[in-house]
Amino acid sequence: MMSQPLAERLRPKTLDEYIGQKHLVGQGAVLRRMIDSGRVPSFILWGPPGVGKTTLAQIVAHKLEAPFYILSAINSGVKEVRDVIEKAKSNRFFDSVSPILFIDEIHRFSKSQQDSLLNAVETGVVTLIGATTENPSFEVIRPLLSRCQVYVLKPLDKEDLLELLHRALTEDILLKEKHITLKETDALLRYSGGDARKLLNILELVIAAEEGKDIEITDAKVIERLQENPAAYDKGGEMHYDIISAFIKSIRGSDPDAAIYWLARMVAGGEDPKFIARRLCISAAEDIGLANPNALLLANACFDVVQKIGWPEGRIPLAETTVYLACSPKSNSAYKAINDALSLVERTGNVPVPLHLRNAPTKLMAELDYGKDYKYAHDFEGHFVKQDYLPQELANVRIWRSQENPAEKRLAEQMQRLWGKRFE
Repeated sequence: MMSQPLAERLRPKTLDEYIGQKHLVGQGAVLRRMIDSGRVPSFILWGPPGVGKTTLAQIVAHKLEAPFYILSAINSGVKEVRDVIEKAKSNRFFDSVSPILFIDEIHRFSKSQQDSLLNAVETGVVTLIGATTENPSFEVIRPLLSRCQVYVLKPLDKEDLLELLHRALTEDILLKEKHITLKETDALLRYSGGDARKLLNILELVIAAEEGKDIEITDAKVIERLQENPAAYDKGGEMHYDIISAFIKSIRGSDPDAAIYWLARMVAGGEDPKFIARRLCISAAEDIGLANPNALLLANACFDVVQKIGWPEGRIPLAETTVYLACSPKSNSAYKAINDALSLVERTGNVPVPLHLRNAPTKLMAELDYGKDYKYAHDFEGHFVKQDYLPQELANVRIWRSQENPAEKRLAEQMQRLWGKRFE
């Protein structure tokens, strides 16, 4: 125990010791109720690193007194999956709880590896608990996803992290022997980024640099210690989020040199190419948008190509797309429009759809004037006719507003020609 890292020494063994995720495991929460009932279906835990996915799976197995098998998607193939399933079959007794198979980083499993799980999950040979930092909708095959519940885990909030710090200082077998004062916690909380494991690792790093039993922790000490011990690129840690932030902001700021530099930092650090490609798609829609709609086409093509070719060649389409997006004219008018529209919906609620815009597939609907007086645009000159498309309560509300770039100027001129003063 003495040689274990602090994060491992403090790993919770029961739900009452578990910190965070109250929406799932708090009193009366959905996952808590299932665990307490002793019957748990297969599920996938989706959330950032260090929020308790592995710990929660271990707690479930302990609570259910079920055999527990762990596979890592990084170093397990189809053979390892089948071997574990055979072991699970031999450990399954009549009317006993299904063995639990925990697969860490399940998003890294190939289609064939995921296929090999299907029958065992479907027939109850194992209860699958998967953990992923990536959206399961993109990374888990549909047949397997349909057999699993998906639960979203959130980064730990400030109160959770402070509770964890208090527990570390008062309950850890080594730290409670020292006199440790948390004079300041801002740096600890900031650099942990909601990651419990990272918080404890930083705390342990700072304490290890201090001599004697009386230790005072300040923001300055935390920052100094981290600067003296720069971590390698951590795909789940602070640097991961800082670098992707710098990357996107460089594209938004039209600086191709900076953008390609931050891309190189991610490539050199072994970042998941699909993660970068997804961010490029988001940037193309959010930051370039209608100023250059081709940007989204190129970003989407890049995403497709990167999935096909992987590393190291994937760096080339990523670089091409990065430079193109950085050099493109920028507009966030569509991004602002959907946000403004959502705010409008929140303020006004479920305003009824005007009758003339409703379909009338039945006789009764037609009798109720569904679709009455609707004007089919293609029947009119220029394929346009003025009529109300918004609810009467929101008549003439402006949501989308063009921005200053050649592409949107053309769109604005078209709207002014059709609608007149409404789009001036």
